[in-house]
Amino acid sequence: MFVIGNFLGALATPYMWVIIGRAIISWVNADPYNPIVRFLYEITEPALSRIRRVVPIFGGGLDLSPMILILALIFLRSFLVPTLQHLAGTLG
Repeated sequence: MFVIGNFLGALATPYMWVIIGRAIISWVNADPYNPIVRFLYEITEPALSRIRRVVPIFGGGLDLSPMILILALIFLRSFLVPTLQHLAGTLG
């Protein structure tokens, strides 16, 4: 169990930075054929599209899906990971 908790904790922080990078790139007119831009879109779009199906885009094109995904990752890091680590400590 502690392995799963450590793995989730290790993935959450870099993925948050990737989401922030994607949000910043969406504010400017980035070249869609740039390999970095394509990487950011490919790695974040599966998670963001699932959130967009549930949460509508607000007036003026305000997309809250990156913020919701970051909050979900913070939840994983601050609640789920310590819970799994505590559970692993009681089992072992």
